[in-house]
Amino acid sequence: MLKPKLALPIVCVLSMAAFTPVFASDTGGSTHLAQGLDQIFNKGAFWAKSPQLAWENGGEAYTILEPTVGGKGMDIVAYETATGKRSVQISAAQLTPPGTSAPIDIAEYSWSADGKELLVFTNAKKVWREYTRGDYWVFDTNASADGKLVKLGGDSPESSLMFATFSPDGTRVAWVRANNIYAEELATKKITQLTNDGSADIINGTSDWVNEEELDLRNCIRWSPDSRSIAYWQFDQSGVGEYTLINDTDQEYPVTFKYKYPQAGTMNSAVRVGVVGASGGETRWIKLPGDPRQNYVAQMDWAGNSEGVLLEHLDRAQKNNQFVWADAKTGETRVVTEDTDKAWVDVFAMDWVDKAKGGLKDALFLSERDGWRHAYRLDLKSGQPRLVTNFQGDVQVSSVVDQTGGWYYFLASPDDPVRQYLYRSKLDGHGNPERITPADQQGIHGYYIAPNCKWAVHWYDTADRPPHIEIVSLPDHKLVRTLVDNNDLAAKVQPFLSSNTEFFKVKVENGVTLDGAMIKPPDFDPKKKYPVVTYVYGEPAAATVRDWWGGGMRVLSGLIAEEGYLVVTIDNAGTPSPKGREWRRSVAGAIGVLSSAQQAQAILELAKERGYIDTSRMAIWGHSGGGSMTLNMMFRYPGVYSTGIALAPLPDQAHYDTIYQERYMGLPAENVKGYHDGSAINFAEGLLGHLLIIHGSGDDNVHYQGTELLINKLVELGKPFDFMDYPNRTHALSEGNGTLYHRFSLLMRYVEEHVPPGGVAQ
Repeated sequence: MLKPKLALPIVCVLSMAAFTPVFASDTGGSTHLAQGLDQIFNKGAFWAKSPQLAWENGGEAYTILEPTVGGKGMDIVAYETATGKRSVQISAAQLTPPGTSAPIDIAEYSWSADGKELLVFTNAKKVWREYTRGDYWVFDTNASADGKLVKLGGDSPESSLMFATFSPDGTRVAWVRANNIYAEELATKKITQLTNDGSADIINGTSDWVNEEELDLRNCIRWSPDSRSIAYWQFDQSGVGEYTLINDTDQEYPVTFKYKYPQAGTMNSAVRVGVVGASGGETRWIKLPGDPRQNYVAQMDWAGNSEGVLLEHLDRAQKNNQFVWADAKTGETRVVTEDTDKAWVDVFAMDWVDKAKGGLKDALFLSERDGWRHAYRLDLKSGQPRLVTNFQGDVQVSSVVDQTGGWYYFLASPDDPVRQYLYRSKLDGHGNPERITPADQQGIHGYYIAPNCKWAVHWYDTADRPPHIEIVSLPDHKLVRTLVDNNDLAAKVQPFLSSNTEFFKVKVENGVTLDGAMIKPPDFDPKKKYPVVTYVYGEPAAATVRDWWGGGMRVLSGLIAEEGYLVVTIDNAGTPSPKGREWRRSVAGAIGVLSSAQQAQAILELAKERGYIDTSRMAIWGHSGGGSMTLNMMFRYPGVYSTGIALAPLPDQAHYDTIYQERYMGLPAENVKGYHDGSAINFAEGLLGHLLIIHGSGDDNVHYQGTELLINKLVELGKPFDFMDYPNRTHALSEGNGTLYHRFSLLMRYVEEHVPPGGVAQ
């Protein structure tokens, strides 16, 4: 292994004044780059427009928020889907609380099932990374003028509510406050507290941190179809390890914030499910087998009627997921079927299929049991799942079940993993899926399909074109009307997108082909050699090679290319590309090992194929898992990249949360070698070149602790590196005026100082 010519134990703590400016602007790069960064991160100039839309009457109409004529507040405007006939359904004036002059600032809104009542969420406050706590108002279209607009929650001084939701019959709203569940009768305003054990360690109806983050459990209350009962999750956090964040800057003396955070191998919350009457009474607990701290209730919903619920009971190792039917009156349970995988089981939300003769519905779930992620229809009595999506490809996203027509709509791209289109399959499993998205519309497509499945909001974009949003009819996919074309944004970004995105494939060891994307400098000359800036992620949570609009990040890539760099990203095996189970499970038990090897092989193979890549000038950067991958590349494959920038990395996998890390790596005590080999900190001695580590001291997800441990290791090894701390910033590294502009300017200054831009003669 080559040794650096000079290896002094130097740690450079960087500020924006830490570098001698080497370019036209002392905020980073050329003047054009500085202006672009300012437009992206200070002025937010490149946000795509998107309507807040809700379907009404099964899809025969929809509502959109539109600015009022007077410019004060937003009207809720209804459109007939077929004709486009417009009417103001609820005006901003009607959404102005009594005694005030300003209308409610609508963060979210939803309609009751009968369309007569509107639920409005406002004054949203951030809980963890989501704005889930705030105020809820109900507007009753049938009430008298004085009673139309009512705030939920009564006069309690603790007014913030969470996850308010209408009962199916529209007579009540259930909501969470201070970890307890309440039901409020809309006609009488009577509030009934349904749970009363929401102490510091008990959470009812919402989720603890790790379940919310990794299983996407936030709203944990479920109304029964007959509106008489509520099923809910309860999390007992007693005994779970407590993490402490220190805030040094907001007050004269440091203050601390403590919360429960189970690291890999430590104690989890005990989770159980209860059913309580909407009018109050004792909770009936579902009788699930095993230790509640060694299992998860990953999904739960009423099983098509009000007699029972269907739960996904996932073991802690996340290799066995049992679908359990539970009697709502007695709590008795039976296992309907199981989904198992020797690596890990992924969990997805369930859908429901009506039976021809009524009664108990079938569940529709996703499984990779046959090597592809397919949809299966499950009879809850027989326990026999039936394949619905019969094709050699993956279901990327479930969309909707067309109960009347007998179809299941989903997103997939069996022949082109960097893109995504709408398909449908017969619910009886007969035949092959048929593509609904027109063949001439390449890119990433998404759909918000109306309940009657006759219409859909359709949005699509590409890596070089902002989203286009329209209403289409189904299944013929004919354009009904355009909602947002974002043509103004497309024109605005053109000065910063002088080169298009090129998608490519590159082969690595064992005949594996990886997908990649590249943006070249606008004056690219294949006879010259150019430096490379690689953006990387590489973990199972996300893919980076996608033909979609990246907003400000796409503009940033264009700006970097204009400075004279080849901007590259590559997806290694193990990322969630629609390439089948084996592709995604290939990294099981060894996160960071195969992925970093393939990243190194891919960029070197690409350089062999393309003589214009200057391997002496290459930088790599990434955030979160991408920060960890950056460390792995700099430590395990020294000399491949001369410069790395790791944002909010996880140097030691044993210090991340239970659900995510144990899913892919198992428990630390059972996979000692895997945790060692997958953790970049254990290979820090290999560091060559220039490394900048950036972390926020208030990171409540990938903790600052890991970076501090890595700093200790690098100091011990005498390795020079650079470091930037953003006080009290979370994992997003975005809080505070100027933060995003500052960190991306810093990133570009570091790249341009150590990896000079521009093409040079070969």
